[in-house]
Amino acid sequence: MAKAKLSDEVKTYIVQALACFDSPSVVAAAVKKEFGVDVSHDPNKKAASGLAPKWKALFGETRKTFLEDTATIAISHRAVRLRALQRMAEKAEIQSNMVLAASLLKQAAEEVGNAYTNRRELTGKDGKDLPVPVSPVTIFQLPDNDRS
Repeated sequence: MAKAKLSDEVKTYIVQALACFDSPSVVAAAVKKEFGVDVSHDPNKKAASGLAPKWKALFGETRKTFLEDTATIAISHRAVRLRALQRMAEKAEIQSNMVLAASLLKQAAEEVGNAYTNRRELTGKDGKDLPVPVSPVTIFQLPDNDRS
């Protein structure tokens, strides 16, 4: 049985999805959903053997861009994460799952408080110096016979 020839649009979609670390099974399901085309893969075959140079180049460019540019990944933005947490917390409350709702609220608070970043404030407010911590002074009382 002869395989149906894939259009360049489908091939481009497949190459780019694989370059973005989607698994072959995830890509096959996405192609079926997006284009209505069944694609199968044999994990025992070398996928790139005999691949045209233009597809190898597209793969390389897409992989490089994907690794360098996290701005295109929605969940990398705080606002997107907070909106998702908002939806989940509302659903948890509706379902009377207060433990989950509380956990999601805590996670949102940590998100807003920069708990999930490696950014650390090295200056005080408005760029001023940090206050110097003052140690409590211990006052020693001398015995009565040592007082002069």
